[in-house]
Amino acid sequence: MTDLATAALEAYLKEAFGSDAVLLHVGRIGRPEEQGMKALGYGKPLLVRFRAGGRERETVLSTMRGDKYGHQFYWDRAAILLFQYETSAALERHVKPLGVGYVDARGGLTPLHEPVEFFILNEKLEGHDYFKDLERIRGGDFRPSDEALAREFARWLARIHAAGKDDPDLYYRAVRNLIGSDECIMGLIDEAFPHPYPDFPEQRFLDMEKRVIDWRWKLKRYSHRLRAVHGDFHPWNVLVDDAGGFRVLDRSRGEWGEPAGDVCTMAMNYLLFGLYNEPRLSGAFERLYRVYFEEYLSLTNDHEALEVMAPFFVFRGLVVASPEWYPNHPPAVRRGLLRFLLNVLEDEVFDWEHVNRYME
Repeated sequence: MTDLATAALEAYLKEAFGSDAVLLHVGRIGRPEEQGMKALGYGKPLLVRFRAGGRERETVLSTMRGDKYGHQFYWDRAAILLFQYETSAALERHVKPLGVGYVDARGGLTPLHEPVEFFILNEKLEGHDYFKDLERIRGGDFRPSDEALAREFARWLARIHAAGKDDPDLYYRAVRNLIGSDECIMGLIDEAFPHPYPDFPEQRFLDMEKRVIDWRWKLKRYSHRLRAVHGDFHPWNVLVDDAGGFRVLDRSRGEWGEPAGDVCTMAMNYLLFGLYNEPRLSGAFERLYRVYFEEYLSLTNDHEALEVMAPFFVFRGLVVASPEWYPNHPPAVRRGLLRFLLNVLEDEVFDWEHVNRYME
């Protein structure tokens, strides 16, 4: 370690174990040839010997390498180390954790003392939730500013999606998460619907899951599409101000992903609110849906997005159709949503201009 890193480690020991802590030694544990047949590991251990409270101790300091196995970002690695810190001591014969902390941008080591939960502090924004605009429109009050805002949503998405990244493994991960994550398709099927569910028998869920797996393998050919995304762009995460501008909340599911997912998320809500009036998309909500798609496609020329949209619509369709997340839908609305997400999986290219085909 450098002198600066050694000083940072000693400062950590003093904060974590007392002001009398003194670093005695730091060095690597083992050599690659001592790992036997195992060629790959996640840890980066260092032997740390120190004295504190009149007692000399030997400990192992570990970080994790960033890799394609779901550890690309520091928050991935933090989740694993926090899990180990919380649970290892409870398991018989397991090594006992002595501390956990983080390395800051200056190389300082900061301990977390008995962490139980984490929080984030955000700025306070002024404005109203966009879903209130959609409720107003559903009540018959459709304004020119509503169409202008839908176009501005598309412009904003086009701008953020302009940033790309060459990392196929990260794209594959985003697709895996879409299908298998607790928050996404399979998690929603398991937890967001009662089982049995008369409006959607088990066999239909089973058929849906099998079809989505086919789409996973199709999407493997589209890793060049990795872009910056919001990840949860829906009306409850958009605040509209008095001047008609908007801000967004709660970026989710990673910084990079498939841009078609963002497009689907808001579009799915135009379908949802539209189904409250008729069993097909029409009137004001059809207008919002069309200007939103038209603006996005004209700005990005990303017609390839239509080739990958279907499973993202399924994810969002499961969310808004869920009787747990949205318990007050009329039965016809819920059936219409479920019918849409089954039908959309059967087209290799989403036919956005004839969306009502999927309502039949």
